[in-house]
Amino acid sequence: MFVDFYYQEIEGLEIPDENLLGVFKPKLTENTADVESLVMEAIQNPIGSDKLSERLKPSDKILILSDDNTRSTPVDKILKVLLPYLQELGIKKENITILMAVGTHRPMSRSELVDKLGQYVVSEYNVLNHLWDKEEQNMYYGKTSRGIEVWGNKLLHESDFIIGLGHIVPHRVAGFSGGGKIVQPGVANGKSTGETHWLSALVSGSEIMGKRDNIVREQIDEAARLMGLNFIINVVQDLKGKVVRVFAGDLVTAHRAGCELAKEVYGVRIPKADIVITDSYPADIELWQAAKGIYSSELVVKEEGYVILVTPCPEGVAKTHPEIEKFGYLFLKETEKLIEKKELQELSVAAHLVHVGRVIKEKAHGIMVCPNISDELKEKLGFIPAASVQEALAYALDKKGKNASIVVMLHAGEILPIN
Repeated sequence: MFVDFYYQEIEGLEIPDENLLGVFKPKLTENTADVESLVMEAIQNPIGSDKLSERLKPSDKILILSDDNTRSTPVDKILKVLLPYLQELGIKKENITILMAVGTHRPMSRSELVDKLGQYVVSEYNVLNHLWDKEEQNMYYGKTSRGIEVWGNKLLHESDFIIGLGHIVPHRVAGFSGGGKIVQPGVANGKSTGETHWLSALVSGSEIMGKRDNIVREQIDEAARLMGLNFIINVVQDLKGKVVRVFAGDLVTAHRAGCELAKEVYGVRIPKADIVITDSYPADIELWQAAKGIYSSELVVKEEGYVILVTPCPEGVAKTHPEIEKFGYLFLKETEKLIEKKELQELSVAAHLVHVGRVIKEKAHGIMVCPNISDELKEKLGFIPAASVQEALAYALDKKGKNASIVVMLHAGEILPIN
């Protein structure tokens, strides 16, 4: 069977039918409702919250948090409904600020902001990037129940009402994206984000992915409450990015409802296999994001198997996290030693190193097909380099034997494997 990928610069491959257990991807839906109608319906029927019309005053300063261009949330379409609605409630345009919740990613360029929000919004509204590493832009908000210090953008403290926009997909660190994640890590500083992420490094992917309520999400929710997130608008999308439904309201109650639908859309029953070929779509900008394809494969690959990561990564490994290239992917104990010696201080990076290392060094082996990362760097990171997916498969079959079972996961940056 011939399998093609979403990337023009990466050729597909031929897989022997007798080895292939299946090609898996999230579901398509038959929903025909337009996004704007779904957004308005959600705003008018919030979950776990009073309506915005009952909570806002005309004099309020509104802060809208938006995810960045590494996420597929149709923020422009949400804003086409939300901004006029706020103005109908008497909120003045000059009292609305849009803060891009980039987490520890790089700031978005103007052209990227236009693509995400629309030209009119960028031109007419105050749009800012969150700068997680600028001390003067962040402040202390308190501690969570596990003692994690919550530091984040001071604009939240200066606003009267905060609305978070995002989408809900399976997520290795938090169980699902969306909800309070728009605040932590969206507009938090590196210290808070690192401590929260590190919790997820201490447990396997099967204990986190696809589970809404877990030790990490608990801390995210608490941080979001401390920083004042008042209301969320989250979408659940299908394989083609079509919005299936919109959930609005309380950051926990509404998000929990959205996760139930996301589990149906992204949950796919996949058998375990000796060789797992996984793309990272739509998380493709850099390896920091593309590792999501590795995270999902942890739930599918057999012990001592091979994971073949197929991804373009036009911006390389991670512009804001050079430590990844410095140390490569590691075992948990190796990472803990670096932390103890203070050689590695960004705990979010430490968690990332462990998440990937757990798959390609501890449970299985990793092969990378990526035109924008050199073979030398692939090896330094801990991957076996391959010039094509066909070459990678030939290598894995040579190691595992001609009868090795093969699974292909497409759109794997958001897939939730169920065995």
